Amino acid sequence: MIFLGFLFGAFAYFFLRCIFGGVFTVQQNERAVITSFGRAQRLGGGRTIRELPISEHLSEEHRDRYDFPQVRVIGPGGPYWKWPWQKVHKVDVAIRTVNAAYDPEYPNVNQGNTVLDAVTKDQLNIGVSGQIRFKPAEENLYAYLFGVKKPEAHIMGYFVSILRESIATFVAKDPQLVAPIAAIEEVPELAEVVEMDSFEAEGISLNDLRKNLNELNDQMDRECLSSAARYGIVLDASLITGIDPPQEIESALAAITTAHNEVSADISVAKAMADQKIEQSKKAVEIQTMRAQAEVEPLRQLSAQLGRLKVQGNDVLAAYLRNVKLELFGKAKRIFRTTESGGNGAAAEQRGGA
Repeated sequence: MIFLGFLFGAFAYFFLRCIFGGVFTVQQNERAVITSFGRAQRLGGGRTIRELPISEHLSEEHRDRYDFPQVRVIGPGGPYWKWPWQKVHKVDVAIRTVNAAYDPEYPNVNQGNTVLDAVTKDQLNIGVSGQIRFKPAEENLYAYLFGVKKPEAHIMGYFVSILRESIATFVAKDPQLVAPIAAIEEVPELAEVVEMDSFEAEGISLNDLRKNLNELNDQMDRECLSSAARYGIVLDASLITGIDPPQEIESALAAITTAHNEVSADISVAKAMADQKIEQSKKAVEIQTMRAQAEVEPLRQLSAQLGRLKVQGNDVLAAYLRNVKLELFGKAKRIFRTTESGGNGAAAEQRGGA
């Protein structure tokens, strides 16, 4: 009886453990991976993430290093069933938004996880504030679950290291400090007068960063494209919203910025005046050209008319010339005719007549 009771109890335990304990569901914002004796269920054919588009952002060396297998991912729904020796690993794939200074292991660092310290290329200690969004990569859940011990801490460290390097080496594509030089070069007449060497200045990286936050965010997005293949986390977007300098140099930077803005404004005014004079010159040339064309056009028409008359015969042309002379004689108040030396008296009297 005792043996039968033991068998019945073992059977009941096994039945309850397999039937009821092996049933599970996956929520809408979750994905699941099943492991058997600690080994994740893989897709057939020995496929790895090297075959996926997310590995395109890795170098050849890193593709060999981060060559994780593709695992079977269970989508939302259920009920699903597993064996007692299997374990379900659920992952929340919803997008998370955290502060750029967030440290999941040390909440007291970075001024209470609010401001991140960084150094610019001209050795200024600045405070960076902003947010980042990330989520687990469904194509590489193996790296998220088994490749990294603490995924969030690892990805935040990865993001911060890239951000600090980007700030330390940041160079704006079109910084406002050198914009006046570009404005002068666009106007050759102005470039010949202004000494370009007088406008050459060393850019201030802090001002460049403040005025090009969008470019910095785009650069961060490009640099972090490989995070999905490396650590199984997709950095959805980064938004750096503030860059604050040390308090002791705030006033000096404000004065420098004001001076540069004044120079930029003066150059813009000079460029506008030069453009205006160029437009005026163009209009003057156009007016004179139109006047010349207006004076030439009657002569062209007269030439064409005389050519047509000549074709009709010399008598027609002579008659035309006589009519023109008569018209001119009718408009004239006094006419002078020249005669040959020693001519008759009638010709001489007509020359002096009125």
